[in-house]
Amino acid sequence: MQKYGLIGYPLKHSFSIGYFNEKFQSENIDAEYVNFEIPRIEDFMEVIEENPDLCGLNVTIPYKEKVIPYLDELDKDTAKIGAVNVIKILRQPKGKVKLVGYNSDIIGFTRSIEPLLHPHHTKALILGTGGASKAVYHGLANLGVQSTYVSRTKKNNDILTYSELTPEVMAEHTVIVNTTPLGMYPKVDFCPDIPYDLLTPDHLLYDLLYNPNETLFMKKGAEHGASVKNGLEMLLLQAFAAWEIWNR
Repeated sequence: MQKYGLIGYPLKHSFSIGYFNEKFQSENIDAEYVNFEIPRIEDFMEVIEENPDLCGLNVTIPYKEKVIPYLDELDKDTAKIGAVNVIKILRQPKGKVKLVGYNSDIIGFTRSIEPLLHPHHTKALILGTGGASKAVYHGLANLGVQSTYVSRTKKNNDILTYSELTPEVMAEHTVIVNTTPLGMYPKVDFCPDIPYDLLTPDHLLYDLLYNPNETLFMKKGAEHGASVKNGLEMLLLQAFAAWEIWNR
């Protein structure tokens, strides 16, 4: 039996374990998916050594960046992002193991947003500067969309603050992606502080959140005629991508 799993801490709410075990059962795949809740990244190699049937791992917070020094190789996009959420485990002769890091968030996001993009979608605002924002930035770049980060605090000249979102900036940047947790259940009455009254039917608002199904960010965008989409499809597509990576 093949084994796959997830490393992170804590792992109370894991989409992956339910998704993959249901997939294995429904498709008669002789495999199981388990959670490896490790309190320190130093315990990572122990997981690899103690599970010789382990073929692949997902990585979640707080280890998407911390795991990189333990890997032998990163794929091209993952190296640019600097965050790993999929590890392919290659078993080699004499018990040697090669660990290759990937980022399936960039694949899931790119495949999800690409059908929604039109020729006028050339510039984007990315709300938030956390780990997921990097995958969004490079995913959009691969699709020919130039992005600018928006943060509550001015960290450098490449980042805008919410108070700098002028009518000119909003008119020019017709793709807006929320990578912050604002609006996530149970705090559904919150949303990023952008000037929603400047939105038009030319705008596309993409929220990485998927609970609730329609966030306040999306609702306010739709009220001004903007196209809106949540992150559920991205979540599913990144899981598909992880399976593709492990089995190619």
